[in-house]
Amino acid sequence: MRHGDKVNNLGRKTAHRHSLLANLASSLIMHKKINTTLAKAKALRLYVEPLLTKSKTDSTHSRRVVFSYLQSKEAVTELFREVAGKIADRPGGYTRILKTGTRPGDRAEMAFIELVDFNNIYVGGKTVKKAAKTTRRSRGKKKADGTEETTATAKAKEPKEDKEGE
Repeated sequence: MRHGDKVNNLGRKTAHRHSLLANLASSLIMHKKINTTLAKAKALRLYVEPLLTKSKTDSTHSRRVVFSYLQSKEAVTELFREVAGKIADRPGGYTRILKTGTRPGDRAEMAFIELVDFNNIYVGGKTVKKAAKTTRRSRGKKKADGTEETTATAKAKEPKEDKEGE
């Protein structure tokens, strides 16, 4: 019986589950967005949100506590340097889960889990501008005074040659 047991075991023993969640949390911190099953995403949210809260206070103790969970120096450094600065004013709810349908092989429900403050579409941050479309036509030649002369005006100014036969 599992009365009062609120842990999703994900079909794994305890040590395997902790390793899985530590690796998923490190990947989420490093890449800001990962694709996984819905059950793992929900379990990961419970695992990583307290670590994100802990990262708001940059002290040796909090770094050591977070490292004991993640076991990755790179992830801890990324968390305290970049992620903590963006989530500093947020009182909670650092992650978002977006369902993406089912996996073709086994019909498992898939989802993206992402850090909320790093998604520019929802945050309303800077959007990437599309580059101006260029044409395949040739550009005009620059004159000495800095103005541009197009090829059409250059051809119009050329003296027309008389045909030799006439």
